[in-house]
Amino acid sequence: MPPLIRPAIPAALGLLLTMTVLGAERVFTPADIIDWKRHSFEGETTYELVEIDGREAIHARCTDGTASGLFLEDSIDLNKTPIVEWEWRVDETFSGIDETVRAGDDYPARLYAVDEHSVLRWRTRALNYVWASEMEQGADWENAYASQARMIALQSGPPEESGQWVTERRNLRDDFRTYHDRDLDTIDALAIMTDCDDVGEPIEAWYGEIRLLPE
Repeated sequence: MPPLIRPAIPAALGLLLTMTVLGAERVFTPADIIDWKRHSFEGETTYELVEIDGREAIHARCTDGTASGLFLEDSIDLNKTPIVEWEWRVDETFSGIDETVRAGDDYPARLYAVDEHSVLRWRTRALNYVWASEMEQGADWENAYASQARMIALQSGPPEESGQWVTERRNLRDDFRTYHDRDLDTIDALAIMTDCDDVGEPIEAWYGEIRLLPE
C-alpha cells in the first residue's frame, strides 16, 4: 500500500469530535471513531458501527484490495495522556506473506500515531501498532513504503480461538523515544486501518474503544 505517512489535511478540517472526558482521560467510543476523517490510500475499506459479543464495535472489512483508514486529527498532549489503550479483535490473518516488503505490507488491524510536520514532510514520524500475520510478536521494522513509519507487532497470527478481544496498552511518549529518538510533548493524529491492497485477499477486524490515559 502507499506510505502510511498520511497527506496533510488542512487545519480547518480538524475534527472536534464527541468524546468522553474524565479528568485528563479521553475516551473515544466506536460511535466516536466511526465519525473520524476517512482517508483512502487505495479504494475504500468498509467501516461499520456494529454490535458484536454484546458490545459496540467498528467492523472493518477489506474485500477488494483496498487500503483506507479513519483518522483523528487533533493535538494529543503526551504530558497529560501518554498512554494509549484500545481493544481489537482479529479472527483470521494472512498467510505466507513477508510483511517487510511492499507485496506483504497489509495488516488485518493497526492503530497508528503520527508526529506530523506539514511543512517539512520528511520529518514526519509514525508508530504503527499492528496485528501481524507472519512477523513474530514483539518484532519491529521499517515500513516497506516509508522508513519514517515504524511497524511494531503487538499480536501475531490468528488467536487460538476466534472471537477473542485483546486489550493493548502502550506509552506513546516512550515509544517515540525508543523507535524514533524523539522526546515529544504532543503528537498530531491517531488512526485505525485495515488493508489488503498489496496481498489482494479479503480480511476483517473489529475495533473497540480507544483511550488516552495519564500514567
